[in-house]
Amino acid sequence: MSTHEKNTYGLVVLDMAGTTVADDGLVEQAFTVAAERLGEDPAAMIGHVRATMGESKISVFRHLLGGDERRARQANLAFEEAYGELVADGRIAPVPGAAETIATLREQGRTVVLTTGFARVTQDAILDALGWRDLVGLTLCPADTGGRGRPYPDMVLGAFLRTGAVDDVRRVVVAGDTSYDMLSGVRAGAGIVAGVLTGAHDEAALKEHGATRVLASVAELPELVREYEA
Repeated sequence: MSTHEKNTYGLVVLDMAGTTVADDGLVEQAFTVAAERLGEDPAAMIGHVRATMGESKISVFRHLLGGDERRARQANLAFEEAYGELVADGRIAPVPGAAETIATLREQGRTVVLTTGFARVTQDAILDALGWRDLVGLTLCPADTGGRGRPYPDMVLGAFLRTGAVDDVRRVVVAGDTSYDMLSGVRAGAGIVAGVLTGAHDEAALKEHGATRVLASVAELPELVREYEA
């Protein structure tokens, strides 16, 4: 029997910023820049931004700008540009142990997919800055799965459909640092929905939105999955 067949949990879907990538407040900084470029008051928006961390950024702007699609797209573009500038300035780093964790999961015969609420251009900028282009076989952003980001289950289900790594959604592991990561995992029917404390939300919020376990960081994930399989 191959390792792959022995793994109950053969597909692991990991969030990026806050989970595998140390965010260090960059999302909030980029939102502030975007709001200012549009002549909006960032202070009035930041509470909603924090509450909806992990959501598709265009959705957040649609809400903040009262459904004005043109301005939402403008704001989103400004956000992506600002975040891209911060990335280009070398302001991002991996969460300690994240690359090693991904390597370990893959060595165990699991398929790993990285997901984000950012646009593809930003996701690619992060992967390039970290030298992570070849770290996993598939990376997904909301546009790759029809445009609906978290808390919808679409990216998790997209990973399930595109990889064909497992035959049952209950054999999927989802890990993330936000309430919306947890919700998307629960709605997709994932067997393990792990919250991590390296990002936006605390243990209470993660558990409230469906975390089956909360970990100090993604570095603890391979051990957790092995524990479930035992």
